[in-house]
Amino acid sequence: MTEAVAIPVSEDERHRLLLEAITDYAIYMLDSAGHVSSWNPGAERFKGYTASEIMGAHFSRFYTEEDRARGLPEEVLRTAANAGRYEGEGWRVRKDGHRFWAHVVVDPIRSPTGDLLGFAKITRDLTERRAREEELRRSQEQFRLLVQGVTDYAIYMLDPKGHVASWNAGAQRIKGYAPWEILGEHFSRFYTEEDREDGLPSRALETARQEGRFEHEGWRVRKDGTRFWASVVVDAIHDDEGELIGFAKVTRDITEKRDAQKALEVAQEELLQSRKMEALGQLAGGIAHDFNNLLMAISGSLELLQRRLPDDSQITRLIDNALQGAQRGSALTGRLLAFARRQPLEPQLVELSCLVKGLRDLMQLSLGRDIRIELSAQPAVPPVMVDAAQLELALLNVATNARDAMPDGGLLGIRISHEEAPSAHGTDRRSAPRVCLAISDTGEGMDEETLARAADPFFTTKGPGKGTGLGLSVVHGLLEESGGRLALKSTKGKGTTVEMWFTAASAPQGQLADTSVQTSDKGTVDTPLTVLAVDDDALVLMNTVIMLEDLGYEVIEASSGAEALAKLDEHEVDLLLTDHAMPQMSGAELTDAARERHPGLQVILATGFLELPNESTFANLPKLMKPFSMEQLQAAIREAIGSKQP
Repeated sequence: MTEAVAIPVSEDERHRLLLEAITDYAIYMLDSAGHVSSWNPGAERFKGYTASEIMGAHFSRFYTEEDRARGLPEEVLRTAANAGRYEGEGWRVRKDGHRFWAHVVVDPIRSPTGDLLGFAKITRDLTERRAREEELRRSQEQFRLLVQGVTDYAIYMLDPKGHVASWNAGAQRIKGYAPWEILGEHFSRFYTEEDREDGLPSRALETARQEGRFEHEGWRVRKDGTRFWASVVVDAIHDDEGELIGFAKVTRDITEKRDAQKALEVAQEELLQSRKMEALGQLAGGIAHDFNNLLMAISGSLELLQRRLPDDSQITRLIDNALQGAQRGSALTGRLLAFARRQPLEPQLVELSCLVKGLRDLMQLSLGRDIRIELSAQPAVPPVMVDAAQLELALLNVATNARDAMPDGGLLGIRISHEEAPSAHGTDRRSAPRVCLAISDTGEGMDEETLARAADPFFTTKGPGKGTGLGLSVVHGLLEESGGRLALKSTKGKGTTVEMWFTAASAPQGQLADTSVQTSDKGTVDTPLTVLAVDDDALVLMNTVIMLEDLGYEVIEASSGAEALAKLDEHEVDLLLTDHAMPQMSGAELTDAARERHPGLQVILATGFLELPNESTFANLPKLMKPFSMEQLQAAIREAIGSKQP
């Protein structure tokens, strides 16, 4: 077997073999004038020339026309010879004319005595890397332009300690600082004094550092000192090694959004309260209507008993006591109906100052001597459209509440003014002039929880038997029905103010309501009358029939509208006395049908509340409010007939 024999290789031969094995770099020699004197396979691959094509040629042919024109090849050799090395990047040209991006290193080659023999030149093709870098640069530039172009968001960078490192146009618009005013400043200056004292800025950075992100909403401060409600996100930024290099901070001004959300919440709450009051009103109205019928049967029977029983003082006291209880029940149903806004109102033009002056003596009697009344009114306050009688009751209600809040006496101030009315939450969408009737006391006042519930139906802070909890609810109902609004202001220990707001009205001469007490002497009827009494409640109908007979009238009774129409066809009837709220056919519908058959028929509607389908048709009909007494019944008949009683 033949053994392999190692052939000695010289040092120069090893270097040659090494250079020929390298294909990723163009490595070749130049003489001192710049002509190619050696050429490796890497040079052939990059530049496209074979050794036979390029040997002896000047290396400047690898440069672009522009670089040759400005003498770059000569500058490269001069720098390498003088400085000992040249390194740079630039475009170079292949044999086929295509360009590539080259990284070039040129080293001088000298003899042992220092004479320049030539140059060693190494070139690497970095076209792909440069393309990636250029793409990254373009992407970064696009991102920079995008960030700078955003004006709805403040987008900026912070260094690891919280100093501002960049500033976009949105940040300048929202916060008010120009870049040269804020770069290098600590971002805590955007926070309120309270938040800085609470350590919120440092807590935000620490949270972002620990968790990678911090998100928050709160007040921030502009350069001019004004505040805005901001949505803030802080993200931690790390380099490739995971080291924290800063924070990206995005801030948006959402003041308008927050205000709109609060306005929506207020509107939803007002709608909820409105629906709650509507439901309570319907319940209260239904209960009051049924309760009125019961009271009608009770009070009517008691009054008839009183007329028939012998004169016995003990029996009289008992009946009087029972009648007073029925009257108190009637007053309660009246308040329920007023709260439910089912009691008929008779709005008219009212001068508030005249009404209050006329009621002052009665109020003083109700309040007692320990409470002083002071009245003040602006000059030329326009009148308002309201039911004068109901407003007087509302004033007495409020005055009674004030009296109970001042057990040791005090001052009740009544102020009438003409001004713009604030809404329940600070913005009034109604532009009509407003008139305010404000009643203030110096009593114990209410805390926030009590104030929030003060106008709720059946809510009272008084002891058992001292209040129904409907007083302010009734006032609220009256004002809502009259196009006004109730506003309550109170502080614990500092008294309460009840404001009644009305829409100002114009008052043609001679049309103002006369709030003075007037009496009229209507004659009595001397003609016998036949009355058709109609009510679906048997107890009420029985009492009504007996009352009419005791008053001397001939009575025909019916328990429904259909039965009443049949009786009208069978009998001569002078007057129709009918309940309004009846099933199948209401009193208003019965009136319409009866008058079609018997034009000119006189009608009285007896009801606890009126919900007529066409109010104008029945506006002039006499109305008898349940529960009614014999005296009230007789007065209603006099009004309807207008002649003397038998």
